[in-house]
Amino acid sequence: MRIWCVEDDININNLVVYTMESAGYDAQGFVNYTDFAQALKIHKPDLVILDVMLPDMDGMDILESIRQDSITRGIPVIMLTAKNSESDKVRALDMGADDYVSKPFGVMELLSRVRAVLRRSAPKNDEEIIVCGNVSVIPSRHRVTVDGSPVELTLKEYNLLHLMITNQDKVFTRKELMDKVWGDSYVGESRTIDMHIKTLRQKLENGGDIIKTVRGVGYKVE
Repeated sequence: MRIWCVEDDININNLVVYTMESAGYDAQGFVNYTDFAQALKIHKPDLVILDVMLPDMDGMDILESIRQDSITRGIPVIMLTAKNSESDKVRALDMGADDYVSKPFGVMELLSRVRAVLRRSAPKNDEEIIVCGNVSVIPSRHRVTVDGSPVELTLKEYNLLHLMITNQDKVFTRKELMDKVWGDSYVGESRTIDMHIKTLRQKLENGGDIIKTVRGVGYKVE
């Protein structure tokens, strides 16, 4: 599980990261919104611990931007702040925060709250999860993970993967993939499929080898 802490007080930041790492999480700290936003373009964390008063952007505005973006809106967020009035808490929760921890705080309490939020946000038992090797797809969330870490895909990349992973071992010709993902009215070259498959493999990293090339025919997942 990847947990990010956005906190400009370096001592608190280091304490939170150390606590999360000691509990077995993959933790990373950011002291401003700029660095956090750049990292968010590459990876998506499983949970964000977010300070309200940051040097370059208000934490409430960051929370709002997370909730408005279709890619990040499902990320659980715990607000960690010295602003502890009831109105501040209500505002944060109404804006979509999953929990609100006031400073000063106990590290064991924070860890307990992190675990509770992660449990609440975990896939329900009746939620379909399609697995092939170390790659998992949760269709109801359009969520893809490799070794438990989220992978960001474009809609076409996701649809390609979903089609093949739900039909494991079935060989699809390039035309079949084009028709099913782009629509049979789309006029395009087979290179379009090849380029999307190449990018998909790269994004899946060590999970990309589940996509096999069937020479002279097309592709399959096994």
